[in-house]
Amino acid sequence: MDRLLRRFLSQFIRRGSLTVTSASGSKFTVGDGSGEPVAVRFVTADSERRVLVNPELGLGEAYMNGEFVVERGTIADALAILLDQPDPLPQWAKPWWHLRYLTRHLKQFNPRPRSRQNVAHHYDLDGRLYSLFLDADKQYSCAYFETPEMSLDDAQLAKKRHIAAKLLVRNGERVLDIGSGWGGLGLYLAEIAGADVTGITLSTEQLQVANARSAEKGLTGSARFQLQDYRDVEGTFDRIVSVGMFEHVGARFYDAYFQRCAELLKEDGVMLLHSIGRSQGPDSTNPWIAKYIFPGGYIPALSEVLPAIERAGLLVCDIEILRLHYAETLKAWRERFLARREEAVQLYDERFALMWEFYLAACEMTFRKQAMMNFQIQLTRRQGVVPMTRDYIPREEARLRAREGAAMPKLKLAGE
Repeated sequence: MDRLLRRFLSQFIRRGSLTVTSASGSKFTVGDGSGEPVAVRFVTADSERRVLVNPELGLGEAYMNGEFVVERGTIADALAILLDQPDPLPQWAKPWWHLRYLTRHLKQFNPRPRSRQNVAHHYDLDGRLYSLFLDADKQYSCAYFETPEMSLDDAQLAKKRHIAAKLLVRNGERVLDIGSGWGGLGLYLAEIAGADVTGITLSTEQLQVANARSAEKGLTGSARFQLQDYRDVEGTFDRIVSVGMFEHVGARFYDAYFQRCAELLKEDGVMLLHSIGRSQGPDSTNPWIAKYIFPGGYIPALSEVLPAIERAGLLVCDIEILRLHYAETLKAWRERFLARREEAVQLYDERFALMWEFYLAACEMTFRKQAMMNFQIQLTRRQGVVPMTRDYIPREEARLRAREGAAMPKLKLAGE
């Protein structure tokens, strides 16, 4: 087993410096010696076998089971090396990839009952878990870092402002927020942009929080949240926005998704879709992520999304690619999570904390080292709805920023 492990890892790892200690105690180093050295150890021979047979699934399972230990550096450092190789996938793992690719539509089959079940798997976890690492507004999607020094909270506010600017929301306009999460974006659009917002989610945990927050802010008349599938929404809307939800639709449902959006969007309406995307064409979902984090999820390539938009009769007015913004978002989440890791252990257990640590680190390094990005696609039903040039976006952001300042509660001096 030791010779097999060394041979396979030596073939795959050509960059970096990774020292591996096998379960039997033998030690070897792979890579070209560049960068900060990282040392890892396999605790059991079974974990070695599972990683060799199916590395994309086996490595995450070995780490969360305590059978793969990072002795120098962190799991993020180890994954930074593993995900920065000339070939993104070991040769011996490619048959698994081909099998997953051939069956990916089955894994992404998300009719209404299964969609709700998949959402509950991740989003109906104890709400205190997300408070450990998210910003104060509980934005669980890619932030928008206008400057590298921006704090996570400021970058998430900038994301909401940037999206609202592209939507060109005006007072009283009806907005549909598909996948409204804990309500942060919908509440922003209601409070700052003056919109009448309907948010829909399949998470009962998020629904309760969002409606409670709306009541606390006195916005129940202009921001309401419902437990509803996008396929069941009725009526028409001036604006439609969806952030971080499209990854749960599934490729075989893209036509149904955009057709429904086209039916819900008014003739002079604007839609903004914000989603994680791939830069190198269609693929399959990582098996560890699919099993433990986002069952039924899939990250699309633009080449899969745009044809469905065209078939729905919608017009693409603007596409913006956010490259490293999610890497920085995930880094902030990971650091916050590690700072309060013991609280996660108390909420669940050590295995869960290791799983979440691996999830955040793996996603960060995928965005940092491989061909992942976020895209924002602005859509309309006809020409001439949005300005001809993009200079309206900073103007709208400045207008919204001024409204944010006016909406901030004024501080009082002691005794007032």
